[in-house]
Amino acid sequence: MLIAVCLSFSDRRPEVDPLTGEVATDERTSRLTDADAAALEHALRCAAAWDATILAVTAGPAAAEVVLREALACGAARAVRVDAPSARRAEDVAAALAGPLRDADQVWCGDQGLESGSGAVPVFLATLLGAAGAFGLVEVGAPDGAAPRRLVVVRRLDGGRRERLAVDGRAVLSVEGATARLRRAGLPGVLRAERATIEVVQPRAGATAGDGVRVGLPAAYRPRPRVVPAPVGATALDRVRSLTGAGLASPGADAERRAPVTTDPEDAADRILAALDRWGYERPERAEP
Repeated sequence: MLIAVCLSFSDRRPEVDPLTGEVATDERTSRLTDADAAALEHALRCAAAWDATILAVTAGPAAAEVVLREALACGAARAVRVDAPSARRAEDVAAALAGPLRDADQVWCGDQGLESGSGAVPVFLATLLGAAGAFGLVEVGAPDGAAPRRLVVVRRLDGGRRERLAVDGRAVLSVEGATARLRRAGLPGVLRAERATIEVVQPRAGATAGDGVRVGLPAAYRPRPRVVPAPVGATALDRVRSLTGAGLASPGADAERRAPVTTDPEDAADRILAALDRWGYERPERAEP
């Protein structure tokens, strides 16, 4: 079984020119993002449970190999860099990564990058690879050694909602950075990663991820509207009371509910009990003294 993890090369502390707004990056401060680190940790956990091999892949210049060596130090078996330094759009990055990932049984990605992250790269990857997709994961269950490639995950939806999914089979998964914390690599792994050879491949000519994927502007979740009766009342105040359910001037309301009543405590208690009886509430049984 082959588990792949896609890593991005991003500057954790970019400098922005206050006059022109130009962003300058430095290779010395460029490392894994929190989301990519979480994806790598999940891949390592699945590989340990399912006795799988981990392939780390990135697309970018030679300086991007620093993230691959970090993955090798933590336990990845192979590392591949796609020489595509000019790839910036999500569909171009996905097309560059699809070649080394064609034999992967499971692909892990970070949800979003730091520079121009939109979370669209995993979507394009799933389309190119013909795999299922589970994106924007906020919780990943522990892998079961008896059921390879099967995971129970929780996906973030709009409006604060959540969706629980059972992922079984070939799939592309993207996770948020808070789902896991990457383990610390040991000294032998770091030394081995420094001497390791990283494969460099060229992106496939003519590869595109735009076909078959429709990208639109994001919109907030809007629930389905409910059909409610029109408010009644001679004045605006009566209509507002009807809409808010204040019990005033509503259809079928009796005269006793249209205006406040001032009375003594005993009569008020009788009126409350009578109203509860009309509304269908059951009185509690009293214990015999």
